[in-house]
Amino acid sequence: MQHLDKLVILGRDGILNEFRDDHVKAPEELQVIPGALEAVARLNHAGWHAVIATNQSGVGRGMIDMASVNAVHAHLFKQLAAVGGRIDAVFFCPHTPEDQCDCRKPQPGLMHDIGKRYGIALEQVPMVADTLRDLQAAAAAGCEPHLVRSGRAAALDDAQIAHILAQVPGAEVHDSLGAFAEHLLRRGQVQITTPGALN
Repeated sequence: MQHLDKLVILGRDGILNEFRDDHVKAPEELQVIPGALEAVARLNHAGWHAVIATNQSGVGRGMIDMASVNAVHAHLFKQLAAVGGRIDAVFFCPHTPEDQCDCRKPQPGLMHDIGKRYGIALEQVPMVADTLRDLQAAAAAGCEPHLVRSGRAAALDDAQIAHILAQVPGAEVHDSLGAFAEHLLRRGQVQITTPGALN
């Protein structure tokens, strides 16, 4: 088991790459959201590890096979490496909603698996989402819920965003993954410069 102090959980579709209703089935269908990979690299360079937690029901529906999933992620990781970033691991749910599994978000199973894998208390872990479902998964797992207004959330107006936030107390909203990264890095600097307890 690897023990980490600084870990962030990222959704994939709508966070790192554009969401597609028909699923990302091949590397050429992966369209990276501008600035998202650079945001991951900034976090990496500040000592943060990043993992992906993603629902991929296209597998369960027979729309995409494991070889294609792996090819898509290899393509994503190559682009990420080109800007100096990395993803430590991908945790994904291949099931359809009808399977009623415990790993398809909004269920918290994927995050529990991540916590066990890395030996980290989930309340210390920020989780980035672009949907209410994923925010609910973060809250159910005990993670810090963060909503970015990219992907599916980009089409929502302020009232719709407020309605989502009201359902997940404590959730914070950011314009983009880059804005989230800036928030996390600023917060870290404040914690570092805060005087500690007396010796």
